[in-house]
Amino acid sequence: MEKLIASIVDDYASLVYYNNISYTSNVVLSSLLQGIFLQAYMQSGVVNCRNPNALAYAIKRSCENKAEVVSLDEKESGLRATLNLGHTFGHAIETGFGYGQWLHGEAVAAGTVMAVDMSYRLGWIDSSIVKRVDDILLRTKLPTASPETMTVEMFKSVMAVDKKVADGLLRLILLKGPLGNCVFTGEYDRKALDDTLSAFCKS
Repeated sequence: MEKLIASIVDDYASLVYYNNISYTSNVVLSSLLQGIFLQAYMQSGVVNCRNPNALAYAIKRSCENKAEVVSLDEKESGLRATLNLGHTFGHAIETGFGYGQWLHGEAVAAGTVMAVDMSYRLGWIDSSIVKRVDDILLRTKLPTASPETMTVEMFKSVMAVDKKVADGLLRLILLKGPLGNCVFTGEYDRKALDDTLSAFCKS
């Protein structure tokens, strides 16, 4: 793994835009799932490739975290779904806005902001986590809002047929508690979802 990580770090700064966005978006998501220690590495310069050692550590921990989660939930019974933080909102953006209009990493970044916003509205996280997410995504130049053409109804219609819907209930991956804690649940106040969608859409 060390040789692969070293190769990624060496190539990172010269990657084409598409791959750069993909790597950055994945590392940002992993930092949210792994807690405050990796967040400190992110804020030390990894997002702009200023600190190769921090970047190598972040990529290594990202890979280790995913491998650990997959090994604990090989049949995708629930835990593995937490790796998809921001993806339900992000997939709705890709579908509603049109595939190819935004890169996958851009859609998931905006979707992550929406998931964090909803988590805050539910009272599950405090405002400091919301600020951390916004700050890091802004520094990576990833989107922190959905496209202006997206509407509440567009989000709802796409999310209603998301693969995470079970028995007519949309389950979401949300943050809950200290940074690094994530839940996959359908037990949440629907008003929080409506309020988040309204906050990110003009109509």
